[in-house]
Amino acid sequence: MADTDSSVTIKRMRCSIPEKFQLHIAMLALQFGYAGFHVVSRVALNSGISKVVFPVYRNILALLLLLPFAYFFEKKERPPLTWSFSLQFFLMAIVGITANQGFYLLGLDNTSPTFASAIQNSVPAITFLFAALLRIEQVRINRKDGIAKVVGTLFCVAGASVITLYKGPTIYSPSSKSLIQETSPSTMLHQLQLGDAAGKNWTLGCIYLIGHCLSWSGWLVLQKPVLKNYPARLSFTSYQCFFGIIQFLIIAAFIERDGQAWLIHSGSELFSVFYAGVVASGIAFAVQIWCIDRGGPVFVAVYQPVQTLVVAIMASIALGEQFYLGGIIGAVLIIIGLYLVLWGKNEEHKFAKAAAAIQAPLAADHAGIRASTHIKSSLAQPLLSQSTETV
Repeated sequence: MADTDSSVTIKRMRCSIPEKFQLHIAMLALQFGYAGFHVVSRVALNSGISKVVFPVYRNILALLLLLPFAYFFEKKERPPLTWSFSLQFFLMAIVGITANQGFYLLGLDNTSPTFASAIQNSVPAITFLFAALLRIEQVRINRKDGIAKVVGTLFCVAGASVITLYKGPTIYSPSSKSLIQETSPSTMLHQLQLGDAAGKNWTLGCIYLIGHCLSWSGWLVLQKPVLKNYPARLSFTSYQCFFGIIQFLIIAAFIERDGQAWLIHSGSELFSVFYAGVVASGIAFAVQIWCIDRGGPVFVAVYQPVQTLVVAIMASIALGEQFYLGGIIGAVLIIIGLYLVLWGKNEEHKFAKAAAAIQAPLAADHAGIRASTHIKSSLAQPLLSQSTETV
């Protein structure tokens, strides 16, 4: 009885928190996790880890983390694995894991974490476009909610463009030393300078990051129809990680033939792999898929601009990076765009509720008319039969 009462109490506590509030908290936590991933990934790349080995270890850790939860928690709701589902999971792994993570690492290696995070702000606009083309997201330009979503997306893209293209004068310069300067010698500081992309191909890095954004947006949109037929979210993510590992191993067989590349040479590499596998893949994938299932792909993508602000703050604390006027202006535009899209989503829900409230009485009246007609016909039938017998 005690166990039953405690389980009921836990369920009531969960129910007392509105799902809308849970979604916002989950997305904010997710952006903080991804922001840290930008920093630790650049540490790993600058320390010399292979760009093929890193995602292999990352997805192995994510699979080991998700597999037990997927097996025990989704026994009843997990559909049987068929060839059709296997093909869908394999293709989703190509888009959401292999292409997404591969393009990201190639782009990050040629640019910087701040720039990589800023260009990811195009994900809401691309996701919004993909979702609208596939009719997953409804856009009504003749209503204020549709206009707000379109204008908000444009503000997000404009803010990201300002951050990327306009630097401007220095607004804030940290007076204290960065954490890396305090804990590392000058040679190590030169090696781990996260914002330094000197000697890299900046244009090629931008192309890689655009491919990363296209892959990420396509993955966000394509998850929605797949989850309708396969509602086991943790199992779905686990299968994607499994196929992603196989795909990266096939790529490594042709690209990475040096056995030394598969060894972890430093504590920073070990921490980066652990953080990427547990936080940025295992936990983040599960949280993100739950948010997509409950809030939709555009709701998830629109929180992406928050990540840029968090990365800028982390870079200032850890590296002593300066804040420039372009970054401040871009951040303001991004926040305005985020507010507009969220307000548009909220107004859309209000329109849907109002329409449902209007349709419910009409449906009830229609059902009542049909029922009264049926009763009259059933009452009339015996009278007709009796009159026929009398005649």
